[in-house]
Amino acid sequence: MNDIARLFEVCKAAPPVTYFRELECPQCHATYDPTVLQNTCVCGGPLLAKYDLDSFKKEFDPALWTQRPKGLWRYWELLPVNSVENAVTLGEGGTPVLKMCEIGKMYGLNNLYIKDEGLNPTGTFKARGAAVGVSKAKELGAKVLAMPTAGNAGAAWAAYAARSKLRMVVAMPQDAPLVTQAECLAYGADTYLVEGLISDAGKFVSKLVAERGWFQVATLKEPYRIEGKKTMGLEIFQDFKGKLPAAIIYPTGGGVGLIGMWKGFLELKEAGLIEGDLPKMVVCQAEGCSPIVRAFLEGKDRAEFFEGASTIAAGIRVPSALGDFLILDAVRSSGGTAVSVTDEEILETWKEVSKREGMLICPEGAAAVRAAKIIRERGLVGPDDPVLVLNTGAGSKYTELLHEKAKMAEGF
Repeated sequence: MNDIARLFEVCKAAPPVTYFRELECPQCHATYDPTVLQNTCVCGGPLLAKYDLDSFKKEFDPALWTQRPKGLWRYWELLPVNSVENAVTLGEGGTPVLKMCEIGKMYGLNNLYIKDEGLNPTGTFKARGAAVGVSKAKELGAKVLAMPTAGNAGAAWAAYAARSKLRMVVAMPQDAPLVTQAECLAYGADTYLVEGLISDAGKFVSKLVAERGWFQVATLKEPYRIEGKKTMGLEIFQDFKGKLPAAIIYPTGGGVGLIGMWKGFLELKEAGLIEGDLPKMVVCQAEGCSPIVRAFLEGKDRAEFFEGASTIAAGIRVPSALGDFLILDAVRSSGGTAVSVTDEEILETWKEVSKREGMLICPEGAAAVRAAKIIRERGLVGPDDPVLVLNTGAGSKYTELLHEKAKMAEGF
């Protein structure tokens, strides 16, 4: 009996049943068989998991979610794994929502909150996508998983692959944080350092996958990472007792977390669990790598490759996102916006949050906190509106950057 099976046994509950039914391309609406390994649609679009929400609405009592221990797998019914014996966990999910009183005062926001994903296994929200992605890959018979990474996703997938006894291959830019390089190696992943950006690492992995038949698990190149990230939205629904924040700010690279949260909110809405308004979804990017912001401001449905991408926030240094059209649709459909911040603003906010709130968040999270100031100044939210920022990782994973910038950012 594995950890997840024990979880449901402790709850004295029958084995849970998923309402997952099929995979669908959001571009051309072709459907795919979920019982075999799938990557992307023949049209090139990503595949999304679809659920029988009518049956879920009729048959499932959501009170069961609160009766289970906190964590990602409490939402089994809206996750794609069929058997608890295939699910792997390291204790991911169930992260806290904390009020940012001092920063909120500075920004004129009386109800500013942060969801601290840095408390997940491997120190980032990437653990959510890895937990579900690795579990489903294992269930469908994959043996070797391969992906490009900016660092943190590779570490998370390497950890969960190790726990599942699967082989993991990762490729990352040569300047990826040393701590994430070390993590991947420690978990036993075949680790390649590639000159250039994550897009170059992606080309490297695609070549290996084509040559060796490994299963490609890059961002939105497989359907299930997004389902793990979706649980951030399901937790937020419960964290705020069904009345969602006015706005949610997400530091955006590949954007899977934002896409996943929005997908989760729409599923809950269709199932009749959300009656009020959905949150305004806000993209935050670094000024030195802001393809989604540029596309949003130009009124485009797709983002162009961002040349010369550069920022201290490595997790959002993604010059091209496969799910760009899904990100932009979520932002526009929700009445949200997209903003960029400078590296100097990221450093300043990083310092302020540490000193005033006692939280050493990641640079990407600091960017999102700074974006709260921007959307308040622009009038997207009022002073009493609840605003939630996603901190995607632990600041302790960025010790090199902390040391490097110590003299520049007085107070660190």
